[in-house]
Amino acid sequence: MPRPHVLLSAAVSIDGHLDDASPDRLLLSNAEDFDRVDALRADSDAILVGGGTLRADDPRLLVNSPERRAVRVAAGRPAYPLKVTLSASGALAPGLKFWHTGGAKLVYTTDAAAPALRTTLAGAPGTEVVALGGAVPLGAVLDDLGARGVRRLMVEGGGSVHTRFLAEGLADELHLAVAPLLVGQADAPRFLSPAAYPGGPTRRMRLLGAHTVGDVVLLRYAPKESPDDHQ
Repeated sequence: MPRPHVLLSAAVSIDGHLDDASPDRLLLSNAEDFDRVDALRADSDAILVGGGTLRADDPRLLVNSPERRAVRVAAGRPAYPLKVTLSASGALAPGLKFWHTGGAKLVYTTDAAAPALRTTLAGAPGTEVVALGGAVPLGAVLDDLGARGVRRLMVEGGGSVHTRFLAEGLADELHLAVAPLLVGQADAPRFLSPAAYPGGPTRRMRLLGAHTVGDVVLLRYAPKESPDDHQ
């Protein structure tokens, strides 16, 4: 089965941070941009975040608009996209909102962590734990999602997950919302970490578009393509 189309979505400060170093979540987007993200979720078959993001932010990852959920149902799709997370350690608390909101959930983990995680999440409705061997390779995750009929996968972080998708050349689109903020804290989480990205620092991605969403600038890139590919 074909792998899903992978769209990375992130909001960052001007200096490249996903959040500040405080215990409270820094809201980088505005109401208009949150609605844009909600529309992207509604258009996706699955939404993926890393285990670290679940532990740090406790997101629900829902389509918030009743109208968009109704359109999905009318088209024969579930009201909510499949929710997916990755955790090599399996250290995911059963009380997280992720497990108790929305529809079906998938957790990809290791063979070693899977048995305990299945016990931990026994009370989480609609949750399946999938063991992928001694690690959680992204290629295997995409293969399994494709076999389940997922055609569009939206990846919402965190930074280590975005880094892996880009470093392994697995992202088809990148949507980067740049907020007019400067975090300036050395220990604040960054959008990307150092990695051996395809093509190195001289390779330019193809820009698909740029426009303002309130006071946020949305940049859309095709990570697998270069401008020269279309000359």
